[in-house]
This record gives sequence, structure tokens and C-alpha cells, in this order.
Amino acid sequence: RIRFYLPLLTHAKIDGGLSSEKKMKQRTWPPGPSEGSRFTSLSFSKLHDKEKRSRFSIRAATTTKSISKSPSSSTPPPPHDAGDFSMLPFDILTKIAAPLSLPNLQAASSVCRSWRDALQPLRESMLLLRWGKRFKHGRGGVKADLDKALDSFLKGAARGSTLAMVDAGLVYWEKGEKEKAVGLYRRAAELGDAVGQCNLGISYLQGQPSDPKEAMKWLKQSAENGYVRAQYQIALCLHQGRVVQTNLLEATKWYLKAAEGGYVRAMYNISLCYSVGEGLPQNRKLARRWMKRAADHGHSKAQFEHGLALFSEGALLKAVMYLELAERGGETGAGHVKEVVHQQLSATSRDHAINQANNWRALPATR
Repeated sequence: RIRFYLPLLTHAKIDGGLSSEKKMKQRTWPPGPSEGSRFTSLSFSKLHDKEKRSRFSIRAATTTKSISKSPSSSTPPPPHDAGDFSMLPFDILTKIAAPLSLPNLQAASSVCRSWRDALQPLRESMLLLRWGKRFKHGRGGVKADLDKALDSFLKGAARGSTLAMVDAGLVYWEKGEKEKAVGLYRRAAELGDAVGQCNLGISYLQGQPSDPKEAMKWLKQSAENGYVRAQYQIALCLHQGRVVQTNLLEATKWYLKAAEGGYVRAMYNISLCYSVGEGLPQNRKLARRWMKRAADHGHSKAQFEHGLALFSEGALLKAVMYLELAERGGETGAGHVKEVVHQQLSATSRDHAINQANNWRALPATR
């Protein structure tokens, strides 16, 4: 018989806050909860489906024999013990798919009828997740209601979604029920959710007392899974000697990974490291490049620093724009420098620079 080969489907100041949530828009409260599928292994093939497979298997076997006889063929036949992923037990499949976002979940559900049935509870959890976000933020025509948001997140978590587990954990953390939050983060982390792993690690950092060993264990798992906020947190710990021994070389490696992944605070910090040669060779050109990137992605301190650099070079109009943006972002010192620059510009030039700031939009970033 034919065997299917499919890949397994698998979340310079300290920012200690927990990860931001994805924003989603809907309109009405969902219907009552529907029953989830039982988590058992089911055979779904009908007789005519088996007949089709048998006929196809004969053709495939003949083809395989002819290929193996050909001296020019270098492709080995499939191993006899290869698994048929369409027959995975439901409980295993739902654990694999627990961290999936809606688009990936929909794609996995379209693989075969067995996967579609097994992933039904997770698809239901996506609807509950959307409603939870709407109630948490008061969007889509509903009033903000943290209790309703938590209820929706918990229902989604009960259906196996790690995304809902993380959001429920965030609500518990905001309500001060940190033990419940940590429990949900751990569930998500153990299912491979990078955000859950990162939040669990940060929770251990902020605990009283803190648990550095557990914190670094989960942060490292999240960072190695590509989550940029965890990469940044590890870099901070290594840079500042927080709960671990200071290691500037290793810190800059993680800063750079996070910066390249779009994390704005990492862009700013790696710029500072290049500027003074901390943890890597001094390189003012790269320092300037990363500072501008951070500024263009909306980092107010970077906008202030970049504005000062432009002022020193005589690029007054651009300097005013970045200084204006920095001042709007809360950098009061930028306002004083901006007034000095204004004295060297005509009223028309000043108005033009301010108009540029009004029309400016930050580049997309990973928060």
C-alpha cells in the first residue's frame, strides 16, 4: 500500500513585560460551545477508497521495481517502517498541532479526513480565541470585559490551543493570579509553544525568589525556536550579569539574532555595542546603521540619538524630523535640541520638517 510522507507540524533598558497579543477584529458573541472530538485513533477509509488505493499501489509497486533495476537511479525505495501520518492517533496529532496559528491549522485540516476530524477542537479554539481578544480590548462592537475574555481563552485552552493558554495566562498575570498564569504558560511551553516558553522563563526571572536555572532553560528553548523576544531576554541577562554570569560575546550574538529578526530594542542595543566595541569589534558604520533601523522602526531613544547624529553632520531638516518624533515618544531632551536647531532654520523649513514628522509611519517590527 501507499505510505504518506508528510513533515510533522510543529511561540539599553530591561523590558520585563510579557509578550504582546495579536490583534483580531470580529463583531458578535459566539454561539454556545460545541462538543470536541474524542481523542482516539479512527479508521475512516471507505471501501471504494481502499479499492482506489489498491489499484494505485499496484502501479506504484511496479514503478518502484523498475526504478530499482535501473543502474542510473540513485533514489532509494521508501523504508518499510515509514509511518502513515494520516493514521496518527488523535491525541498525538492534536499535541503536534497545539501551537499552530489559524492559517496553518486550516492547512493541516485539509490534509485528509482523519486530520480534519482530529483538529476540530483546535479550529473551535480559534473562534474562542478571537472572541477573547475582542472582549479583552473592547473591540468589534463589544465592551471590554476581562472576565468574559478569560472565560473565552480558557475554553480555547481546554480544546488544546497553546495560543489560548498563553492569552489566558496573560490575563491571570494581569489580575495578579501568577500561579495560575505560570501553570498555563507551562502547559503551552511543554507543547512546544515558543511564546509560552518565553513567558514561563520571564515568570521565573520575576519570581520571588527567582529561579535562574529554570528561567534560562525555558528562555533558551524559546530562543532556539526562533522567538526574538526570548533571544533579546537572554542577551540582556548575559549583558547585565542578571541571574547568570556576564558574557558580552554571547550577549551580542543573541542581540544580533533578535535584531535581525526584527526586534526593535535589540536593534538599539546592538548599535550601542558596535558604537563602543562592547562584546564585538568597534564599528561606527554598523552602529549608525542599526541606530537608524531602530529609529525607523519607532524606537524613541534611537530617534533621539539619530537626530543628534544628523544635527552634528549639518542635515538639519532630517534632524528636526527625528527629534520631533523622539519628543513625541517621550524623550524630553530631544525637544531642547530641536529648539536649538529651529533657530538655524527658516519658518518654511521648520514647517516642512514638522509636516514630515506628521506623515511619518514606523516600519513594521517584532515586538
